[in-house]
Amino acid sequence: MIVIHHNPACGTSRNVLAIIRATGAEPEVIEYLQTGWTRPHLLALFAAADLTPRDALRTSKSPAEELGLTDPAVSDDAILDAMLEHPILVNRPIVCTAKGVALCRPSYTVVDILAAPPDGPVHDETGAIIWPAP
Repeated sequence: MIVIHHNPACGTSRNVLAIIRATGAEPEVIEYLQTGWTRPHLLALFAAADLTPRDALRTSKSPAEELGLTDPAVSDDAILDAMLEHPILVNRPIVCTAKGVALCRPSYTVVDILAAPPDGPVHDETGAIIWPAP
């Protein structure tokens, strides 16, 4: 089973989903901006992916700077609290497979945790090849 924590408005997230589907798999898609997060879920994902909340903090196109979260003095607990209140602060996509959990940026890194690579090249919405890695 494959689970992708997905934002359909994010090009990288859409690319990762396309790579997964190119293997013939149909993942469980969790649109986390709609469902939100729980503290235990985020902590489990971060632990499995060997990430800290700061590692997983989305700083571009998010309110991270406005909320003061980019200051190195801000604790991981404070970042986690903000992520629960503002799900957009969690960088994406996070993918879970039997081989592991990863924040898949750039998109082709998802191949490392898939059971099999995609058949043939995978293109993004502009036609650029995103797998195999450019």
